[in-house]
Order: sequence, then C-alpha cells, then structure tokens
Amino acid sequence: MTTFEALGIDARLIQATDELGYVNPTTIQEQAIPILLSGTKDFIGLAQTGTGKTAAFGLPLLHIIDAAAKYPQALVVCPTRELCLQIVKEIELFKKYMTGISVVAVYGGASIGLQIRDLKRGVQIVVATPGRLIDLIERKAINLEQIKYVVLDEADEMLNMGFQEDIEFILKNTPARESTWLFSATMPPEIRKVSRKYMKDPKEVTVGKVNTANKSIDHQYYVTTAQHRYETLKRIIDFNPGIYGIIFTRTKLDAQEISERLTREGYDIDALHGDLTQQQRDKVMGQFRDKSLQLLIATDVAARGIDVVGITHVINYELPDDVEIYTHRSGRTGRAGNLGICVSIVHAKEMYKFKQIERINNSQFHKLDIPSGKDVCRKQFFHFMDKLLSADISHGDYESYVPMLAEKFADISKEDVLKRVAAMEFDRFLKYYENSEDLNLRERSRKDSNDRSEAPRRRDDRSEGRGDSRKEYSRGGGYSRLFVNLGTKDGFFKASFLQYILDMSDLKKEVLGKIDMKDMTSWIEIDKGASQQMIRSLDGKNYKGRRIRMNDADSGGPSGFVKRPRRGEG
Repeated sequence: MTTFEALGIDARLIQATDELGYVNPTTIQEQAIPILLSGTKDFIGLAQTGTGKTAAFGLPLLHIIDAAAKYPQALVVCPTRELCLQIVKEIELFKKYMTGISVVAVYGGASIGLQIRDLKRGVQIVVATPGRLIDLIERKAINLEQIKYVVLDEADEMLNMGFQEDIEFILKNTPARESTWLFSATMPPEIRKVSRKYMKDPKEVTVGKVNTANKSIDHQYYVTTAQHRYETLKRIIDFNPGIYGIIFTRTKLDAQEISERLTREGYDIDALHGDLTQQQRDKVMGQFRDKSLQLLIATDVAARGIDVVGITHVINYELPDDVEIYTHRSGRTGRAGNLGICVSIVHAKEMYKFKQIERINNSQFHKLDIPSGKDVCRKQFFHFMDKLLSADISHGDYESYVPMLAEKFADISKEDVLKRVAAMEFDRFLKYYENSEDLNLRERSRKDSNDRSEAPRRRDDRSEGRGDSRKEYSRGGGYSRLFVNLGTKDGFFKASFLQYILDMSDLKKEVLGKIDMKDMTSWIEIDKGASQQMIRSLDGKNYKGRRIRMNDADSGGPSGFVKRPRRGEG
C-alpha cells in the first residue's frame, strides 16, 4: 500500500502527516499529488466530498511554495466562509514543521480591514471566497500578478451559487499562473466550459464515477403521504437516539418552521438559512460543531461548504430537484472513510424522480418501513439501558451514598427500582407513542379502492340516519364540538394538527371524533368529559406569535364564537 513518503513530498510534511495519523493517502491524494508536485500541469480532480481533497492540493502547494518570497504565490478559491476556514486550518496543520510559510483566509462577513492588514504582512498562500477576493482586487489591496498556482475547490458548488463570472474574473487577473487545479464532486457543462477556456491540456483524474454516491454511505428511503412527512421525520429521529445530523429542506421557511416545532417538542436543533446574519450563522455552526445541537436543519444554499466531522445522518425532508444537489447533501456524511447514512422521506408521487436519482448515482437505495411506535420505544429503551450500564461511576464518592440508598430502597425489589428508573425516563415518551398510527404508505387492493370509491354514497346514506353510530353518538350528547382559530394556513395538515392538539392537552386520540379544518379555523368533536381539559390547554396560548382562541362551538353561533350576553341579561 502506498505511503505519503512514497509520493515524494517534503520530509517535514511527512512528519506532520505522521503526527496526524495520515500514513496511507486516499485514492484522490495518491493520484493527484505526484502530478501536482511539478507545479506546471493543469489538473482536474473529480472526487466526492470527504475523500481528502484538501490534502490532495494542500500538501503539493506547501512542497512547491518559495518560503523566502513574501508575496502571494498560491490562491485557493472556495465557495463559503466555512470551507475557507476549514482549508486554512488543515494547511496550518500540514505546515507545522515548515517555517516561513504564511496562509491567510479572506472571506465575507468579517472585517476587511483586518484581512488587508494580514495580507500586507506578507503571505504565500491566500484562501478566499470569490466575493471578498474581488472586493480586495478592486481596492487594490491584493496583487495577483505573481500568483503561480490557482486552486478552484468545490468548483461545482461555486457555479451552483452563481460565481461563474467571478471565477472567470479571478482567472483573468492571474496572468502569471503556471497551473490551475480544479477539484469538484460533479462535472456539469459549465465547469467543462471554464476548463476549456482557461486550462491547457489538463490531466483529469476521476475517483469513482462522476455523480456516483460515496460508497461509504448507506442510502435509505421511507415512503409516506405528504401530510405524514413531519411525523415521519420525528419517527426517524427518535428511532436513531445517537443521531448527529443535518436535515435538508427546500425553503428557508420550511427550515425555520420545522426547527421551531422540533425545538418546542424538546429536540436539540437549530436552523441555518439565508436570513441569518454572519454572527448568528457562526453561533449556530459553533453549537453544532461542539455537539450542543444534535441536529441542524438547513437549505441547500445555507449548507454550502459545511464540513463537520462525525455526521452520522443526512435526512432529505424533501427531495432536491437536481441529482447533483442530492450528491452534495449526502456527501456531508460518510466522510474520510467513515460510514454514514443518507435518509430520504419520499411521497408516492416523487418515486419517479427518486428512481432517477438512484439510477444516476449508480448505488443501491434501500426502502425501509417507517418504524412503529413500539419499535421506536424499544430502540430508545435499549439505548437508555446502554447509557446506564456505561455510566462512569469512578469519579465522586458514590460509595458513601450506597448505605443510604440501600436503606431507602430496602422494601422495594430490584425489579421495581428498575421499573421506576424506566418510568422517570420514558413515561411521557411511551404515552406519546402508545397509540401511534402506521405512517407507511401501503399498497391497497383493487377491492379497497372500490370500497373507497363507494364512500361518498355511504356517507350520504349515513346522513339520512342509516348507520353512522359516531354521528348519532355526537348528536346524542356524547361529544362536544370545539372551535379553534387555527387552520391549514398555519401550516397544519390534519395529522400534524391532531398531534399538536393532543400534545398540548396530554389527551389520547380516542377522545376525538371528526375534525373539520378550514384555512383559518377548525372544528373538533371531542368527548364531553375531555373538552374542558382541551380548552384549558390551548385557549390563550400562543402559536407562532398568534393568540389561540378555543371555545365550545355549540354555545355560540355557527361561526364558533361564544355568544356574549346582552347588557342586562346577566
């Protein structure tokens, strides 16, 4: 097996990579480094995110840079601030035993004055985002005329973000460059166009097939109905108690709303979207990196350039429109040889698109059943037991408390103690999933379809008094009818609305009858004995800044408003 030493790089770099535990290069490193060490050959490297591309260009740059010349000799252009900082961090580690070489990051959202000051001190390697670099060029704060080596990292991402003109402007302003190195996970036509225009007979290396999913990633998908998408997401999260992952949505509104709902239900999650300031973005990313947040929910634009170690799961709450975007999403996990899982929540109408993604990625995607409530509870229970058994009791004077504990629990069996421990941890959890429904989209027989097609006629029959026992029960006094000023325009489907009112009231769904939802209002049939608990739990509370109003619909007019007594009537 090849070693870094066999690739011919500087002994000081070998010393640093040995310390970092890098003995054998990855495939892209093994194929790229010998070509790049010459410094005179244009190069295109196609490899998935997380395969070690930073070392593939970072080590050759450090090998060929002239440490004695205190001006920019190498320029690395990447799409986002996060990736910019990540590249600088890795290069700093690689150059630990090389004196005189300086590397600087320049990016938007930080003081341009401080960055100009750093550049004036004399640097050899500049790592930059396109927008900030062009700003510095126009201010004449950076001179690219002596740049010999230009690296375009995550080139497809930069083009997806609309940086094609910026990249061409940068390449035009580096007239003395001896070589251009382009690294990308995919090869869209726009990149091919740039390479033909600005690169001369580039050596192209492809690790795996272009657009092919990382083989270290297990691609899974669940099929459900559109209205069960959110509940399916919760079920997946709960079924994976050790999850550390990113959830992708199409829009920033979806990202924010789902984040708020999951936060309200006790999950450690925050959203990353375009409305955040750079300071807010840095705070969220800092919390995610140190694992104060278990989950991050993001749009594709907001997640560009995220490079976080140890992500176990990527969840596609909604499928992307482009196969290339799916490749980039899934590439956030399964990095550096680690195993990862990419999960997609798919509606039946999206199966054609999903099969296209599967075919183009040339990987096997595994269809799984959405776990039942019992499955989730069992998984969480065993996870808790494992945590309990592995708890570190070597610190602290626990032995001194054992006699008191023994005395306190003298009349209680070991089994009862264990039951009480489980109850403290799982009581609310078990109640939530006690009567949970099957969220899987099941294939129905033709007979079932025919039965459903007959449903309207039978409903009409029932309305004439021939058989709907629940309707008769409701009219006979067993049910109350409640009005609430929440509806579909608040982002609810029937399933999510049902879950919300049950969560808020701590009631079971057996107490509910028919739910009739409109745009801004809803009517709920509920067992009379539970109606006041429902009203107390919701009336006067706030939902997304709006005050919830709930009352007995039958005590007022048809609109559901409570009829107020006229002056003098009481």
